[in-house]
Amino acid sequence: MPPSSPTNEPPHGDELVEELSEELAGDLVTDTPAAVTVAAGQSPGTTTGRNSALQSSVVMGAGTVLSRVGGVLRGIVLAAALGAGTVADMFNLGNTLPNVVYILVIGGALNAVFIPQLVRHMKDDADNGDGYADRLITLVGLLLLGVTILAVLFAPFIVKIYASPRYTAEQLALATAFARLCLPQIFFYGVYTMLSQVLNARGHFAMPMFAPIVNNIVAVITFVMFIVVAGPTAGADGTLEPSQVTLLGVGTTLGVVAQALVLVFVLRKVDYVYHPTLKFRGAGLNTAGSLAFWTIGLVAVNQIAYAVIVRLATGVNAVSQNEGFTAAGLTSYTNAHLMFILPHSVITVSIVAALLPRMSRAAHDLDYRDLAKDLSSGMRSSSALIVPSSVALIVLGTQAGVLLFNYGQTSTESARVTGTLASVFALGLLPFTLYYVILRGWYALEATRTAFWITVVLNVLNLAIAVPLFEIYFTRNPGPSSLGLLALGYVLAYWITLVVAWRVISKKLGGLNTKRTVRSLVRMGVAGLLMLIVMRGIQLLIVDHLPGGARIGAILDIVIVGAIGGAVYLFAARKMRISEVNEVVAMIQKRLVR
Repeated sequence: MPPSSPTNEPPHGDELVEELSEELAGDLVTDTPAAVTVAAGQSPGTTTGRNSALQSSVVMGAGTVLSRVGGVLRGIVLAAALGAGTVADMFNLGNTLPNVVYILVIGGALNAVFIPQLVRHMKDDADNGDGYADRLITLVGLLLLGVTILAVLFAPFIVKIYASPRYTAEQLALATAFARLCLPQIFFYGVYTMLSQVLNARGHFAMPMFAPIVNNIVAVITFVMFIVVAGPTAGADGTLEPSQVTLLGVGTTLGVVAQALVLVFVLRKVDYVYHPTLKFRGAGLNTAGSLAFWTIGLVAVNQIAYAVIVRLATGVNAVSQNEGFTAAGLTSYTNAHLMFILPHSVITVSIVAALLPRMSRAAHDLDYRDLAKDLSSGMRSSSALIVPSSVALIVLGTQAGVLLFNYGQTSTESARVTGTLASVFALGLLPFTLYYVILRGWYALEATRTAFWITVVLNVLNLAIAVPLFEIYFTRNPGPSSLGLLALGYVLAYWITLVVAWRVISKKLGGLNTKRTVRSLVRMGVAGLLMLIVMRGIQLLIVDHLPGGARIGAILDIVIVGAIGGAVYLFAARKMRISEVNEVVAMIQKRLVR
């Protein structure tokens, strides 16, 4: 799902699954240098610490690349199966609600609180934090089970919160049927998150990044089975048979179950064995609860904004198909956000996941200087590859949309809408990434109250900008182009909030190496601007005039223009001596050679 902020990152043949499981489990128990440092509780020096974090991030990046590529493949097959019309929107709505409810009720608190608290107890407790982890997993598991049961019972009410008021009773019933089958995913998302955090806190970062691959494999198989069983035009009339709904709902839920179970087996290979316990008193859980309070509030604010956006996006499709416009709505918005989030997930999440335990230790020791160094280092290292990724998506977004989603029931026009939306989102990729890093700094400080209020600012700005622009434009032009204004509001909100968040945390830490970081970002921006000019020039002079169909033209555009653009960026970075770019590239090359 496209979240309103980077606070939550949804935890997006048989022979292939077995090979991946064996290979990745082996990688997990072989610690990288950063993992050894973290697990030993050492405080590495600045240079060594940053290099080891980058090495770990490359390992995690490999897993994330595979899982995110699998996620894109999943989106492609789903687009071929259901298209981009109202049926696709109803499935996406029903399948998104487990993420929404999970993150809203408990998921955001787990992400923000679990690792910092585990790290503290691993460092301070005689049993290396095992007892604390046992109690927290048991308590959260019971809460998740209760939430899951209630969500399934109240599925019709939850659907009405997010669905467009323009939906008919039949459309609401179909969305609710999907929701009932998908909402049990809540429990298994929670299991996946908890076990991932246990592994991360112990310095094992790889397997949680690889586990979603299994989820995507199961989902792709499900969608292919749907196409084979139901036929290539199923749902074209806006309806589905009950058996078809069951196949889609149960299949996608089984994917999440498999994603969680993979970590259960891998956990046996590390030093932690879970022992259920109901002895919660005196276990230090009150601290986690008080921290989680503000995080739950933060997520609630995110979801209020997200609910508004979803209602508007689903309404676009309801009107578009009735008026004969190109099919585009929530599914197009979701797929565009999937394209937008891909580079962030591969690059930034991997780097920050490796830094977070060290940041938590620095905050625990009140070593704000080291915390500031880690934050600024994470911002610069992430931006080194985020800037060219953003430029590439701005220039090639429309072509990428056609290449990825112009299959089966998704028309070329609908695919172009998705790609164009991704290009608009790409304008906010850099602030999205930098804000994500800063937010992890607040989590390390356990300052969830501050994170809450900054998130309030973000979402108020998002709605204050996006909703009026959308309503004014949609009244006059009730077509899919209005979705671009929702993306534009999202982008502008992040740019403004980034400035606020940066200043607040810089004041808290007594500085954030702002001059050095801004200087690096400006130089990356110059290299990115040169890359954009060259890429667009080649498009206008050569690629746009090459013969071929829509998909062939998209492939030529992406391969030719993308390769030249990447070379221009790397050349400019080398000439301007942007150390972060050269360092990250050298680390990736070294890892690939090994």
